[in-house]
Amino acid sequence: MAGKALIFSAPSGSGKTTIVKHLLNTNTDLGFSISASTRDKRGRVEEHGKDYYFLSPEEFKNKIINHEFIEWEEVYAGNFYGTLTSEIERIWSEGKNVIFDVDVKGGISLKNYFGDKSLAIFVKVPSLEVLEQRLNNRSTESADSISQRLFKAKFEMTFQDEFDVVLVNENLHDSLEEAQRLYDEFKKK
Repeated sequence: MAGKALIFSAPSGSGKTTIVKHLLNTNTDLGFSISASTRDKRGRVEEHGKDYYFLSPEEFKNKIINHEFIEWEEVYAGNFYGTLTSEIERIWSEGKNVIFDVDVKGGISLKNYFGDKSLAIFVKVPSLEVLEQRLNNRSTESADSISQRLFKAKFEMTFQDEFDVVLVNENLHDSLEEAQRLYDEFKKK
């Protein structure tokens, strides 16, 4: 049944994006909610309108003023992220369920907004040491940026109980199977 919201949140580097991409590739009834952001693109791997809607701070603030967001957050100093109402309308009009890849505060806001029409999944790694290793392996961020993300991850872990399910991403294959099982069960409700 279309019109539902599948929300994945996690500290940066926990694997939520990999899980979300897998579900999108294997479930034609899912549509990805592209978040808006004021941060810079990561190299050449990210595209406007596919990975994010990259907006200037002025554009983002105008959309806040015009009530165009379901939720928005200043995730890092000067870096805003948000979910555009138009994205949800676009996906649901296609007869699909929407899947989100958002930070922890955004996930809680979306869970509260969609209520029973949502399943909110918190993805975490077995330890902060594993998380640090994954962030380092990305080779996309400075040591200072990784340090900030680890500090934030410790704080974000305190919110895991506010989600419907906690998915420990220790083994990617197992995590992908569990995510699919959770989605299959959610669709039946």
